Amino acid sequence: MNKFKYYFILLLAGIGIVSCNKSDDDDDVVTVPLRDYKEQYKADNDSIVNYLKTNYMTVIHAPGTPQDLDVVIKKIVPGDGNVSIWDQKEYPLQTRPVYSNDVDYEVYFLSLRKGSGNSPTNTDRIVTSYSGNLLNGKVFDSSYGNAETFNLFAYSPEGTVIEGWSEIFPQFKTGTSTTAGNGVITYDNFGAGVMFLPSGLAYYNGTVGTDGAAYSCLVFSFKLFDLQRMDNEYSTSSSTGQRITVGDGVPDYLEDLNGDGYLYDFRNTTKYPNPPKELIDDTDGDGIADYLDFDDDGDGFTTLFELTKPTGQIGNGTLNGEPFNYGARFYYPWDPTADNPNTPNTDEYEPWGIPRKPTGELTDPAKPESSTNPRKFVEEDYKASGRLRIHLDKTYPVKKN
Repeated sequence: MNKFKYYFILLLAGIGIVSCNKSDDDDDVVTVPLRDYKEQYKADNDSIVNYLKTNYMTVIHAPGTPQDLDVVIKKIVPGDGNVSIWDQKEYPLQTRPVYSNDVDYEVYFLSLRKGSGNSPTNTDRIVTSYSGNLLNGKVFDSSYGNAETFNLFAYSPEGTVIEGWSEIFPQFKTGTSTTAGNGVITYDNFGAGVMFLPSGLAYYNGTVGTDGAAYSCLVFSFKLFDLQRMDNEYSTSSSTGQRITVGDGVPDYLEDLNGDGYLYDFRNTTKYPNPPKELIDDTDGDGIADYLDFDDDGDGFTTLFELTKPTGQIGNGTLNGEPFNYGARFYYPWDPTADNPNTPNTDEYEPWGIPRKPTGELTDPAKPESSTNPRKFVEEDYKASGRLRIHLDKTYPVKKN
């Protein structure tokens, strides 16, 4: 098992978690309190800044090869003429603000190449290669140039990655891929960078590899090859307690209301006691972010129910007396979808997306609109730009009188 995977709950251990060490008297147990996150971040930030000012970086530029954008970081020797990571200008040092454990982190990272494809959210799966080292230069984990798949979602049943990865990868984009006849996949124009993580966004009081002590800051060079969009609403098994991913028909990235690429579960008030309002993606204000909410608008009807097509709108049918292809899916896509020419055995064509509340004529124009006298959908309801889709509209379905 890759040493970099772990269960997120271990990282989110509260302030009251302690570790126990034996003293000279075997009958005594010494309790070591968890360090204060804010104080530890101050120390970590000083260490990272010092690292950036005393080390230099070499980037391998070899387009078309697996070694393209590999990174080597070494200590500056006085008089060697090398420019520190902090002072070099080719890849300007960037920061990302991260709110976690009531700490306002500023995470340093470098963008060697942004990438040409799509950016993951912090809840998607990614395909990446990486190498991780401690501030003393010791490599503690690596994919050895191989592409590996990881889930950035904090509550994934399969386990996930450290928080710093979930915060930095969405700053990059995927590349393109080519599959040879022997099945070997080659990636190009992928995102690549280096992240410098304080311990609070890494393993914190957990040890790292065989040589890393608790509260270690970490450095990762990485390449972002590909991603898989996820739909992460989950239920919990009453018998095993295991989380089971169910989804609500809307991928997480389309439930990112503010469009910043990040989704958070602010019900964890220990970790997020004072979440910034601009980070909240919660349509109905019930405290459950849309990407985890089975009823996004709080109208009493599940999102999946509201997105389900009528049986007469699946496959080939008739519209206005003419043959019409409604698309094969059982649920409305977010927007109309064209067929993907790269998948000749699958027809992704969907002419209609998630509709807004119907605006057509009433079933019985002589009576007021009600659950038994609804309006009819018109084609524009499925396509209008900026429409409020029915799963986010609290006034639909119309309540019974």
